[in-house]
Amino acid sequence: MMTHEPASEQRCSRRNFLKTSGALLAGGATMFHAPFIHTASQQPLRVMGTEATVREAIRKKAQEDLGFPIVFEQGGSAWVQQRASARPHAFDIYEQWSNSMNILWRANAIQPIEIKRLKYWNEVNNLTKTGRLTPDARIGLGDAPHKLLYVQANGELGARESDKISFLPYVHNTDSFGYDTRIIPKSAAYVGESWAWLLDERWRGKVAVVSEPTIGIFDMAMAVEAKGLMTFADMGDMTEAEVDQLFNILIPMKRKGHFCGFWNSIPESCEFMESGLAVIASMFSPAISDLNEQGIPAVYAAPKEGYRAWHGVMCLSSLTTGRVRDMAYEFMNWWLDGWAGAYIARQGYYISIPERTRPHLTRAEWNYWYEGMPAAEDLYGSNGKRCVRKGTIRNGGSYWQRFSRIAVWNTVMDTYEYILPRWHEFLLA
Repeated sequence: MMTHEPASEQRCSRRNFLKTSGALLAGGATMFHAPFIHTASQQPLRVMGTEATVREAIRKKAQEDLGFPIVFEQGGSAWVQQRASARPHAFDIYEQWSNSMNILWRANAIQPIEIKRLKYWNEVNNLTKTGRLTPDARIGLGDAPHKLLYVQANGELGARESDKISFLPYVHNTDSFGYDTRIIPKSAAYVGESWAWLLDERWRGKVAVVSEPTIGIFDMAMAVEAKGLMTFADMGDMTEAEVDQLFNILIPMKRKGHFCGFWNSIPESCEFMESGLAVIASMFSPAISDLNEQGIPAVYAAPKEGYRAWHGVMCLSSLTTGRVRDMAYEFMNWWLDGWAGAYIARQGYYISIPERTRPHLTRAEWNYWYEGMPAAEDLYGSNGKRCVRKGTIRNGGSYWQRFSRIAVWNTVMDTYEYILPRWHEFLLA
């Protein structure tokens, strides 16, 4: 998450990514400090995370409601993960994605969270607890969050229920790709739209891809498999041989000019479409709202093969104790109380207790974002700017429909270190 911070605040808010770094050391951070006069001597709660949730509006509201000082430190996903795993003394609360859990847990950077101290735990839905929102839903390949949720008796993480968890489940979403319907005809959700479109020869030279390896590799893997160019025994746990086969397909395509570029931030993904350089691209959903507001009829695909999904995690530093730990639990409970869920809903994200968020949304907002119904009126994003026009329908349907069609979760696979140099070779080919 390294560039375009001011633009992303005004335009498409979502995860920005660092330029790829094999060592995961590049990046930077933004600090949100604010005067807190009547508790100026109190130690603040330090929250480290990414732009998706570490937002100034959220910090101000939480501080006002909770009555203690809060400091936010915002950085790119790779920077945040590296810093948190190496320096647990630098934060009290960590906010990022579930694919970072194994790294933080093995580094002893985070401590177990006691379920008995979570005010709304019984209301958290089953997506994180069991992997399914509905009985017939796909769980999805890779590290589905429920597989990393509970702290087991042997100290490992797993799906077996216990009285301690490794993270508080909160923000989550499904990802796919966007396409410009002026060039690519609109197709039916879950019927015609396909990851294979990313490799369609008709769009040669007009395809942009996210540069983050732990995400982009799945977009490319689903495209290659959907195109019938190879199959994976388990896409969420690729072997080195499968990784080589994948890149042996992609690199020659890159050299022949199939891809027009790789983006590192949400604004960059928008710029590819705005400029006409790309007509189809890996994208995150808020970017589509931004493009639509600029008159570009982009659609966020609902691929028939399923989505790539991600889940936010809120973790407690292994070194946080005493009153600050109490504050951390209060902050976690506040996040699930409703207001924050409504704030992130207006960015196109979901929360683990939708019913607590519902009273904080208008009926039109709830029906559009959660129920998949046409917008009854113009809707406005968390930045106060119009993001949805009256009559618009969110492609892919309701929250429950979308999360019933997960193909794979963002995952740091066992072959990650093997993947990195191949990914860099692909970017530079």
